[in-house]
Amino acid sequence: MQPRLLVTQRKRLMSGKLRIHVDQDKCQGHARCKALAPELFELDEFGNAHEAGDGLVPPGLEDKAWLAKSNCPEIAIDVTEE
Repeated sequence: MQPRLLVTQRKRLMSGKLRIHVDQDKCQGHARCKALAPELFELDEFGNAHEAGDGLVPPGLEDKAWLAKSNCPEIAIDVTEE
């Protein structure tokens, strides 16, 4: 079993930009992502989340992107490196 990387370790390994995406079929509107990373997520009229703008994570907010992903109870958030 491979040990999980800490956020700071993962950040050091990544050299590209991060992008987030919310799977609308999975999101149930818990809004934990918005509470943890309001700069990265928007809520629609039903309370379901979607990525702000084009989903590109601004420098300095990478930890918040990973935090939102790890706290989504529906596993609806993807974080990818570009």
